[in-house]
Amino acid sequence: MSKRNTPQRRHAILALLAEQGEVHVEALARHFETSEVTVRKDLAALENNGLLLRRYGGAVPMPHELVAEHSQPVSPYKQAIARAAAACIREHARIIIDSGSTTTALIPELDRRPGLVVMTNSLSVANALRELEQEPVLLMTGGTWDPHSESFQGQVAEQVLRSYDFDQLFIGADGIDLARGTTTFNELLGLSRVMAEVAREVIVMAEADKLGRRMPNLELPWSSIHTLITDARLDAEAREQILARGIKLICADV
Repeated sequence: MSKRNTPQRRHAILALLAEQGEVHVEALARHFETSEVTVRKDLAALENNGLLLRRYGGAVPMPHELVAEHSQPVSPYKQAIARAAAACIREHARIIIDSGSTTTALIPELDRRPGLVVMTNSLSVANALRELEQEPVLLMTGGTWDPHSESFQGQVAEQVLRSYDFDQLFIGADGIDLARGTTTFNELLGLSRVMAEVAREVIVMAEADKLGRRMPNLELPWSSIHTLITDARLDAEAREQILARGIKLICADV
């Protein structure tokens, strides 16, 4: 079964798991005539979606008591925003993906874009990138772990970022203030601003309901933002104000 049949292979793995009660990497690689590396990526992706639990050398079914904890699908608005964001990425681009649930939704959409170089400060983003069939070159910022944002922050991370230049930054937002820009409760703002400095295009990914959340800390002013990708719920007045600032606005349909 070729790499192009990844969804079918993963569905077949689940069928085998239901039938046998346990599966092993080596046996699956022989069965599907693929590499053990590919099988491990399959199991990692299925575990990430709450469909099984990996064990040494294989996987077992997800215990019933854990199913509810892993059954929180990505909202259709985030999925639409992620598809629109992926359409902005060229092959062989050098991009930064910041931490956050909306930016993480972008990862599955990258499998058709070969040759990417991706920098991130997020372990969840890094793990999701490693599940892709066309795994990009992965760069990590390192730095000090911040449990609030579940990402690396601090001067070390900033120094690493300044050692590179990037085509695009994909960053989320806790809130959008029409007068100021993106806002957050988090006081660790330095890394976000350095990310924006080292990228030629800054793309904010945020659902329309983030509009009007005027949180105390300004993360990125409008002058640092090139593109806002949101969903079609954004009202006409807000659209006009954002466009008047010279921001490229993409309102993704669900």
